[in-house]
Order: sequence, then structure tokens, then C-alpha cells
Amino acid sequence: MRRKDKEIVSVDKKLEIIEKNKVCRVALSQNNFPYIVPLNYGYSFEDNKLTLYFHSATEGKKMDIIKENNNACFEIDCDCKLIENEKPCSYGYEFKSIVGFGKIIIMETTEEKINGLNMLMKHQTGKETQYHFSEEILKKVIVYKLEVEEFTGKQKT
Repeated sequence: MRRKDKEIVSVDKKLEIIEKNKVCRVALSQNNFPYIVPLNYGYSFEDNKLTLYFHSATEGKKMDIIKENNNACFEIDCDCKLIENEKPCSYGYEFKSIVGFGKIIIMETTEEKINGLNMLMKHQTGKETQYHFSEEILKKVIVYKLEVEEFTGKQKT
């Protein structure tokens, strides 16, 4: 990171940003062109390893790209506020953000899919409930996780 004075070093502070937000932007690449999509997510942080969980329809552009190239980047931001100034080019923004990289893994077994969906529901609702998902629902969705290899935090306040 170029601006070390803006870096969020504390893992706990980075996890606060992840916990606070409900939408993550996931960037993929196909034929050297980027593709970015906002997604609701769930997450776990165990043994110093961050994992993000998502679900989607079983087909579409996003899934086609993931099956071809599972490398991904993600971004989460919050606390955005305009900083005004007398000079137009001196305006700025307060923010906190997380950016990371990793690999997307499609969850294959029913147990993996249920776990991923429960992680997503836990984060989105704030409830510790273990949800029941019918076979019909499990057949209609793909559940996948982003195994994060590296993530950084940045803020301007």
C-alpha cells in the first residue's frame, strides 16, 4: 500500500468493516476484461483465514467466468462522507475499505452448501439460527466461497 498512513493494520478493525456491511463487490476476469458484481455475503474468520460466502443462480455470466477463471478480487467500503473545500480539486472523501484477493471455490456437497447458506444468512440477518433448506432450493442455487489469500484495509477520516 502506497499510503501507509491510511492503512488499517489491525485485523479486528478490518473485521469490523466486514461485519458492518452487507454488500461486497466481487471482481472477476474473462479474456483480460474485468467483470464486477455486487453481492450479499456471509463470512467466517478462523485460524487467521478469511472466507466469504455467496450464492447465485446456477447459470449466467458470473458463473461462466468463475468456472473458467476462479481468481477473484473483492472490495467492501463504508462510512463514506464528502469532505468539502473552498477549492473544487481539494474536495475529498472520508471512507473505510477492505480489498482482497483469493480463489472462488464452488461448494459441491449438500453439507457444504447448507453451511455456506447459513453463514450468509447469519451475516445478513444477525441471527445465529440454523436454517433449513429444501432439496428443491439447494438444486436451484450455487453456493460458493472466496478463500481469501490476502486482504488490506484503508481509511481516510
